[in-house]
Amino acid sequence: MHDQPDHDPPVAGPAVIQDERPVPRSGADGPAAPPRAVRRRGVRTAVLAALYAAVLIAHPLIPNGSHRSGSLVETFLPWSGLAIPPLLLLALFRRSWIALAAVTLPALAWLYLFGGSLVDKREKGGELIVVSHNIGADNPDPAGAARRLADTGAQVIAVQELAPGARETFHQALAPRYRHHTVQGGVGLWSTYPMTGAEPVDIMPWPRALRATLDTPKGDVTVFVAHLASVRVTPASGFTTDRRDAAARLLAEAVDRERSERTLLVGDFNGTVADRGLAPVLRGMKAAQETAGDGFGFTWPARMPVARIDHILARGLRPVSARTLPATASDHLPVSASFTL
Repeated sequence: MHDQPDHDPPVAGPAVIQDERPVPRSGADGPAAPPRAVRRRGVRTAVLAALYAAVLIAHPLIPNGSHRSGSLVETFLPWSGLAIPPLLLLALFRRSWIALAAVTLPALAWLYLFGGSLVDKREKGGELIVVSHNIGADNPDPAGAARRLADTGAQVIAVQELAPGARETFHQALAPRYRHHTVQGGVGLWSTYPMTGAEPVDIMPWPRALRATLDTPKGDVTVFVAHLASVRVTPASGFTTDRRDAAARLLAEAVDRERSERTLLVGDFNGTVADRGLAPVLRGMKAAQETAGDGFGFTWPARMPVARIDHILARGLRPVSARTLPATASDHLPVSASFTL
């Protein structure tokens, strides 16, 4: 009799093969991404940021064409900085050093273009204060607007879009301090200084600009007041600046012919100083807000300004300070600047 084993013999089965490949190490947020994915993370964000920086720096190369795309981009270019925080958040979300580094490119480009506007360049003093305001043809309170402008203590007040029915009201509100004045069409000029040579400047088929010479205690100052043609943005026509640009060229020719050593050019230009369509007007002139202001000085629309289209420019005078003034009943904010003579 044979002894039986206490246990059944082992049954042969398939061999178990051990996988000796290293197991990816897991972190708190789950398995680590493969090295190639790490390298690619944030590349799209980085490319987007680089292209954005290129547009900022190379915006003069944007073709204008029939739709004036270049002028439209330049008009609202200061607002392009609003795209930088979302790009930064996207780079942080992607946890990509490449994207973070790339976002610095548009940030630096924006600061290069507009960083100076963030600095308060205003000084105290000034011998000549100039105020300009598009009071609006439908302004229900032109007398109130006139009093607001006079309260600034300015020696010179320039007005655009002055309706025929508001002229006498405006004149009465400014008398007797502003005894010297001229009105040409919808633009007017009031001054505490004697005025000579007042005449219209032909920039459009109807009067939209004037010229006059002021006799200040320190010599003559020639003043141009202008209201350039309005612009529109439509899907079919784009940025309609043809009439404005043509008027700007005619105005620039008139200013260039002026022999006065000290010249002021003020008014509603329906465009910003960055808009290439206004380049002829800006040639040889200093923009008071750019030179001696604080901030961007947006003037339109008055309730929530997005662009500075009302300007005070000077040649032969040094701007000391510039600012926007509190709103009147107009859809534009008034602007003010002081100068040394």
